[in-house]
Amino acid sequence: MSLFRNARFEISIARPQDLPAPDGAEIAFAGRSNAGKSSAINTLVGHTRLAFVSKTPGRTQLINIFRMNNGAALVDLPGYGYAKVPEAIRKQWVRLLEEYLSKRESLIGLILIMDSRHPLTPLDQQMLNWFAPTGRPIHVLLTKSDKLTRGPAMQTLAKVRKDLSAWGDQITVQLFSSLKKTGMNEAEKIVGSWLIPLSESADEATASESTQK
Repeated sequence: MSLFRNARFEISIARPQDLPAPDGAEIAFAGRSNAGKSSAINTLVGHTRLAFVSKTPGRTQLINIFRMNNGAALVDLPGYGYAKVPEAIRKQWVRLLEEYLSKRESLIGLILIMDSRHPLTPLDQQMLNWFAPTGRPIHVLLTKSDKLTRGPAMQTLAKVRKDLSAWGDQITVQLFSSLKKTGMNEAEKIVGSWLIPLSESADEATASESTQK
């Protein structure tokens, strides 16, 4: 069974104070508006309409939480960098992102979505520079890779990996295409590796409790 398959919508959040109490590990999805974030989530979970896809950038204004079968959650964050929204809404997005990414204890890693044709924009760099110091893993999906031929796609992948090499193993990078459905297995493998230590810790805790009885 696929790690992401059959994820179900749980709740949408407009304000930080409305976030539910943590209930299992959370993997956040972030990215510049129109980079293909919602399409990537839909492709991974195998549902065409789980995360709303709009031709108008900046439509995702809420934190949307989707629960997976294993109890972990996928958290779709508002897209950043789209200027044609009211300033009040833009500030609300920023506050929502900052509150969640900096204070959510159940957040175990970030999947950062970048358009493979325009990777590592200044805002992407800003997100990396801000989040990476937390020590949590980051996995970069270079989306819309089907728009590039194989040669340029591999060159882009190599360049982004080189540009991010200073972070070591904390940041991993791959090509991804929602249209061609390529890169799904690699993404599942990476996120699955984030969840394994949590399962091992839970098993150790259970064994310790049994020993003490």
